Amino acid sequence: MKKILLIILLIFINNSIFSQDDLLDILEDETPESTTDNIVTSTFKGTRILNGHSIENRKDSELEFIISHRFGAINLGFDELFGLDQSNIRFALEYGVTDNLTAGFGRSSFEKTYDSFLKYSWVKQRKGQKSFPVAISLFGSIAVKTIKDYDPADKRSFAESLSYVGQVLVARKFNESFSFQITPTYIHRNTVKIGADPHDIFAVGFGGRLKLSKRVSLNSEYYYAFDESESINARNSLAFGVDIETGGHIFQLILSNAITMIEKSFIAENTGNFFGGDIHFGFNISRTF
Repeated sequence: MKKILLIILLIFINNSIFSQDDLLDILEDETPESTTDNIVTSTFKGTRILNGHSIENRKDSELEFIISHRFGAINLGFDELFGLDQSNIRFALEYGVTDNLTAGFGRSSFEKTYDSFLKYSWVKQRKGQKSFPVAISLFGSIAVKTIKDYDPADKRSFAESLSYVGQVLVARKFNESFSFQITPTYIHRNTVKIGADPHDIFAVGFGGRLKLSKRVSLNSEYYYAFDESESINARNSLAFGVDIETGGHIFQLILSNAITMIEKSFIAENTGNFFGGDIHFGFNISRTF
């Protein structure tokens, strides 16, 4: 109401004790600072950088359907059509419980794994007087491997098939073109192949996004694991990709040395040598309802 009265005074009063500049200054003082306008948004285009999660969440009551696909390694040669004869696929549903909390559930063909997660946006990056330099999200997931790859006489229990992941996602949007994220990670596996393999694995991920146009960006991602399993020749996860936005879809084209798409697998149990030709072409495609 005060804004309306001041505007009327500015238009209709010619010989006031206030000048136009005085009235505009008063009008500006009466306008409250918008806190939501100072929140930095669209740090990443989608909820994934490539294999791993970004800080982005689904909005309140939004439902996202995600199909992720990874083919075999390109160094398998022509007989396997450079990996296209092999595939690993994951279907997932992710729901925005609130603007800051996302819940998800998925199923991977690799090891017939079911996984679920929660991701909570804890701190927002802000500009202005109450600025904060980074955004911070918390991520936790649980997965169960259901493939029967054990001796029938030594059947695993449900609890023995479980694994857990906890992550802190710390990201900053430096400008309209470049964003970067660091992801400290903790993984626990209830069962390992041999006694020398660690049940607990610590890792740190690095991910970046370079915006090329309004709808296209280049992404990269790398996870360094501090603990390695003795039973496999473990390799750190490395991926490069392109994000393409087409209406309600986010389409990601990916080249990665990991054939799996959940954190426990591509961080702790990856064996592909990217620079040795163990490169898996794949994609993520999502549709939001």
